[in-house]
Amino acid sequence: MAGAWLSPRWARTLTTGAAPAPKAVLPFEAIPQCPGNKWLRVLRIWREGPEDLHLQMQQTFQELGPIFRYNVGGRQMVCVTLPEDVERLKRAEGVQPRRMVLEPWLAHRQHRGHKCGVFLLNGPAWRSDRLRLNPDVMSPLAVQKYMPMVDRVARDFSKALMAKVLRSARGALTVDIQPSIFHYTLEASNLVLFGERLGLLSQSPSPASLNFIHALEAMLRSTVRLMFMPRGLSRWTSTEVWKEHFEAWDYIFQYANNSIQKIYQELALGRPHHYSGIVAELLLHADMTLDTIKASSIDLTAGSVDTTAYPLLMTLFELARNPEVQQTLRQESLLAEAKISENPQRAATELPLLRAALKETLRLYPVGISVDRQVSSDMVLQNYHIPAGVLKQFQVDTLTQEDIKMVYRFILMPSTIPLLTFRAIN
Repeated sequence: MAGAWLSPRWARTLTTGAAPAPKAVLPFEAIPQCPGNKWLRVLRIWREGPEDLHLQMQQTFQELGPIFRYNVGGRQMVCVTLPEDVERLKRAEGVQPRRMVLEPWLAHRQHRGHKCGVFLLNGPAWRSDRLRLNPDVMSPLAVQKYMPMVDRVARDFSKALMAKVLRSARGALTVDIQPSIFHYTLEASNLVLFGERLGLLSQSPSPASLNFIHALEAMLRSTVRLMFMPRGLSRWTSTEVWKEHFEAWDYIFQYANNSIQKIYQELALGRPHHYSGIVAELLLHADMTLDTIKASSIDLTAGSVDTTAYPLLMTLFELARNPEVQQTLRQESLLAEAKISENPQRAATELPLLRAALKETLRLYPVGISVDRQVSSDMVLQNYHIPAGVLKQFQVDTLTQEDIKMVYRFILMPSTIPLLTFRAIN
């Protein structure tokens, strides 16, 4: 939303003369406040969901300017949109940022006595776990190790889709591709983390794999309905949603625990070791406790599926309605095919136009609508005092040429899934 607030009334004329005297810092209470009652806002989210929250925020920036206060259910926030304000905030937070914690996820961990993973930690505990995870998750060497796993799943996904296209009498397949993409991202994520295929790309996935998908979907769906409600209120108004949320997390934890126990047993028996995923590497290094590894692997599972699936879906949609770009990218991939087949890591350097297309998709359809931080010390933004503790190989076609409305359901996603037509290319 950066820049969305700008309008002619905010333009400044250039004048000559002495520099103006510095303005006195205004108190926190002087920051423009989003109109409306904070509890009516909670009620509206409870009834209708937060699907248009990003549009409300954009409109408020246009009306109030580059900074405003926002209160929902007693949670006080300050919203900023200018890059220079974000930069000041990032510089002030240091190496231990205090992020907004997802209350529904935290409630499950606390009630079940589970350790929190890296997504739910702050301060020194977050930094400690993050530094131990980085070498096996984020480092270039780690990416080189698990990139072939992602490549295998991607090739299987393409083969399965091509087989469906070729089975069609018309040589084309028009389909809602979102479930297949969701299966692909979960298959790749599970292989990279636990070194195990789920079989989701086969014609008949196992009941256990389908139950795992359903648990993830239920967890994400219930998260949206609970995340803006104060826990003390939602426990009375949304008991069935809490039940669904806890049952979904329980199944996810059970699945992860079984997978980790299998990896641990194989390593303990002294089987010849070859790279078999992130969790196996963490267990071998023994820098983290078993509970810590399990907690963060579950966070990574939950956070790596839909955040990948929807950007991929929207990339396909944009390529479908921009066939000339699609053709250019296809030519690039054909030229680089031999090098990438020999070494999948070269995809990052051999496909610059594809990288640019993915970046443009993320610009047009960002996964999230905000980055939340809680400031640990007083600071000044836009001349307002902010006190510490305030949160802040086929062808794809489509008949849909209009822009798709995005809705906020924990992440931004299309309100309706566009139908895409895949055709085999000789």
